[in-house]
Amino acid sequence: MILATLADATAAIRFEYLGLHPVALELGPIKIRWYSLAYISGILFAWWYCIKLLAQPGAPMARRHADDFVFYATLGVILGGRLGYALFYQQSLLTNPVELAKLWQGGMSFHGGFIGVILAGIWMVKRNDLSAWRFGDYIACCVPFGMFFGRMANFVNGELFGRETTVPWGMIFPDGGEVVRHPSQLYEAGLEGLLLALVLIYAFWRTDARYFPGRLLGIFTMGMGLGRFLVETLREPDPGVYGLFGMTMGQTLCIPMILIGAWFVWSSKARRIRVEPVGGPSSVA
Repeated sequence: MILATLADATAAIRFEYLGLHPVALELGPIKIRWYSLAYISGILFAWWYCIKLLAQPGAPMARRHADDFVFYATLGVILGGRLGYALFYQQSLLTNPVELAKLWQGGMSFHGGFIGVILAGIWMVKRNDLSAWRFGDYIACCVPFGMFFGRMANFVNGELFGRETTVPWGMIFPDGGEVVRHPSQLYEAGLEGLLLALVLIYAFWRTDARYFPGRLLGIFTMGMGLGRFLVETLREPDPGVYGLFGMTMGQTLCIPMILIGAWFVWSSKARRIRVEPVGGPSSVA
């Protein structure tokens, strides 16, 4: 068994041979990290795509609302992601504000960032008297792009790797010991990012889902929860952090997401509305 494991490790891809480094650009004392660029790219791409969606007749908000939400959502992702990581995975940070503020050292919770964006959305809806369901539908269509860039940054950092494996594409990560592991960051980028984005693109542009408030939001929430739940079976769990009934903490937090998303989709039929174009009295659908 030991000899077989050593043989597998010898044939596996070593992460350091890929030439990747957490720092994308270094200008004297200034270091620009891929992690930061991933957040910026995800937010800007999501904002650009949201503008495209709002150009369609019957949009639930104006361009200025999308512009404002970029700022609030950024705060929600950063503050929620960091506080969520401290709350769910490393409670010691809650009593050490200095360490908690060191975002550049990594440690962001997807579920915490998700809650942060929800709170930012609630603030926008209340402040501008918007339709909460339809606002959520449009924003949900844009989030997977940010998830893709974020997970790719995790891969570049060589963090959040998977469990031990014998698959031919397994990799040896510097912080994972001499063990061949799943590149689970790439799995998450594919499921939570690309695949979910394609599903939502199809649902928005090729179906009447956006005329059923909450349906697109439900597809996103359920899809994100399912994707993360599946990848958690291959992802190395955080040491000393346990969920319910033998599941990881990530899987445990995904259960309510899946159930809530399914209810959003199921109940959306009762919220069917007539969507009016920006100019003219006739209904779009």
